[in-house]
Amino acid sequence: MSKIPFSEDELKVVGEHISPTFSFGGPPLKYNTPVTVRENVNACLRRDGSAMWIPGFGDFLSVQSRVNCDHIARAEVMDMGPLYSDEEKGGKDLFGIEWIYVPVAGGSMVKPGNPLLEDVNDWPEVIKFPDIDAMDWDSCAKLNAPLNKTERAYHITFQNGMFERLISFMDFEGAALAIIDEDQKEAIHSLFARLCDMYEAIINKYMEGLTIDGVMFHDDWGSQRAPFFSPETCREMIVPYIKRLSDFCHAKGLWFEQHSCGKNELLVPAMIEAGVDMWFGQSVNDADMLREKYGDKIMLGVYPPETAPDASDEEIDQLAKEFAQKYAPDMGTRPVVMVDFMADPRFKAAVYKYSRIILAE
Repeated sequence: MSKIPFSEDELKVVGEHISPTFSFGGPPLKYNTPVTVRENVNACLRRDGSAMWIPGFGDFLSVQSRVNCDHIARAEVMDMGPLYSDEEKGGKDLFGIEWIYVPVAGGSMVKPGNPLLEDVNDWPEVIKFPDIDAMDWDSCAKLNAPLNKTERAYHITFQNGMFERLISFMDFEGAALAIIDEDQKEAIHSLFARLCDMYEAIINKYMEGLTIDGVMFHDDWGSQRAPFFSPETCREMIVPYIKRLSDFCHAKGLWFEQHSCGKNELLVPAMIEAGVDMWFGQSVNDADMLREKYGDKIMLGVYPPETAPDASDEEIDQLAKEFAQKYAPDMGTRPVVMVDFMADPRFKAAVYKYSRIILAE
């Protein structure tokens, strides 16, 4: 396969990528790249040596549609509709659980003190699943039709994964105990299987109107020090359902990204067993160690070095060159995504340049 040499013309800004009304960092700039950023992300995932540069966060487009009231409750709607005021954020999620928006945190929490479930064995009588067919999917498709023209890697996001959903039903202490309680495990398995039915139905509905490439599944598994549960518990209680969802996505030609905050290094093998394609862990994790051990099986996020606001162009350029030299040579076997949403724009452009040069050789 012939390589396309890098040209300085590629650094010309030719516009902005189409974005939802609200997105972190605003619409990213579109450069004169030889292939679309979507094509480059897919090349990274294929690990066939055709990746052309190190992708960054701006190469992904996430939709969290208001058709799913989870996103309104969690105060993170990203679609083409009008912005929500602080007063409109929060409220009831898909299961009627009340969330309270906390402005200082920029997010929501379940209204404390009244968990829906005390014992998971009671879930068939207590939990009422939403009617997915009754949701206004036609309006969702019409509202977000402009996003189907995107050139970015396009995915839908679920805010509440398996463990997070269990927390919303039981509060954290109840969920943490239930997942290791022999008397509740069987009920958790049946509940998680039923949740998979719901998530699969929602994915099907999204795919009828949106030209998505993948699914991002939020399920925080750890604190800043360690996971909330052991690898053995993860494999027993959660992996089978993540695997079911990733298999479902793969069968439809979609990739599957696990979003999981916390120091979850110990759980990366479980993610791989579950068929997860991407995980961009927080900086408390040793990304270089994980990439060395597992980067041929899961695409990981890596963080750029911190740069001073008054850093010179030359200093930024040198740091970007070193970053590209570190990660670009192995993009064909251990691809990474630069977690760059807070990075200096000069750094992003220079990483693109130097990784393009390296990968074109």
